[in-house]
Amino acid sequence: MKFFTKIKEKFSKSIFSSTTNLVILALLLACTIILSRFLSIQALTIKFGFSFIPIVIAGMLYGPTGGILVAGLADVLGATLFPSGPFFIGFTITAVLKGGWYGFILKKKQSIPYIVVMVVVSQVVGSLCLNSLWISMLYGKAFWAIIPGRIVQSLAIGAMEIVLIPIITKALMPHLKKITA
Repeated sequence: MKFFTKIKEKFSKSIFSSTTNLVILALLLACTIILSRFLSIQALTIKFGFSFIPIVIAGMLYGPTGGILVAGLADVLGATLFPSGPFFIGFTITAVLKGGWYGFILKKKQSIPYIVVMVVVSQVVGSLCLNSLWISMLYGKAFWAIIPGRIVQSLAIGAMEIVLIPIITKALMPHLKKITA
């Protein structure tokens, strides 16, 4: 019986225990899909957009679990409902990792040094290395041939994240935390 009591206590403290939390996660998921699939500029190996914003908000509110759920489900549902190319699980892995990083780092502290470290890790490991590898594998492009364009993309998106995440933190998070509390 202690086992079930511990599970019940754990679940009652989870992000799934509140209808409000589920609705907010669903809205963030929908926003991510819209920003990624319809409001971003995409070429074969380069993509510019603001789809990181709802994932960052999910990570700040709900930690790694929220970031992983929103990022992973948005990638799978977006690729299924509104494909812009073939579905490839590698991009989902990268999205899940980035959502987890956002949640792990930004749930604890949202200072500029933490944000910069999170963005650098996210862009170098996620976008530059992993996504370049997936593009190379998927489209048969030489890995090193696509790196220069991917560096430009990572620098641009990284700079955008470093500027926008503190603004989101200061402007939105106090109001959102009141709703989810």
